[in-house]
Amino acid sequence: MSIKVIAQRRELKIGKNPGAKRFVMRPDLYSSIAEKKVFTEASTHSGISAGVIKAAWEAAGAVIRTWATEGHSVPVPGLGTMRFGVRAKAVEKLDEVKTGLITTRRIVFTPSVDVKDELKNTSIQITCLDEDGTVLKRVTSGDSGDIEDPENGNTGGNDNGNTGGNGSSTGEDDESYGD
Repeated sequence: MSIKVIAQRRELKIGKNPGAKRFVMRPDLYSSIAEKKVFTEASTHSGISAGVIKAAWEAAGAVIRTWATEGHSVPVPGLGTMRFGVRAKAVEKLDEVKTGLITTRRIVFTPSVDVKDELKNTSIQITCLDEDGTVLKRVTSGDSGDIEDPENGNTGGNDNGNTGGNGSSTGEDDESYGD
């Protein structure tokens, strides 16, 4: 098994070097798997009927949503934990604190050690394309397999200083609270 990535040469429109051509990486996404297929596969692996698995998963989902909205960090068995959080602007004065400071509601997922290990041990295959989509070369990962862990301030050590692509906010006034 491997994660497939596309590195395509594109003209940069923004940033430090607008107009420069760089290879920009993105995941080579597969099609979405139907929910029914997930239950069928789980049934095959466990010997439990797909209907029972679906009912149990839906019940677990309802419990996870309820507890998460009550402020708990909730285990998602076999995957990790999830909780809700917010991104909000920081202010100096107490009378400036209001709900309008919240810029984003977030779902924070922390994968389990097993999930992190699976990702770390999965190779990455990069297909390099020119602007027209012609394959120039293929590369298989030889990186350290570092895993980003925003919970501990670790960005994985292999982002070469690029933080714009990770979904983080870049506003000077934005601070993360409760996440």
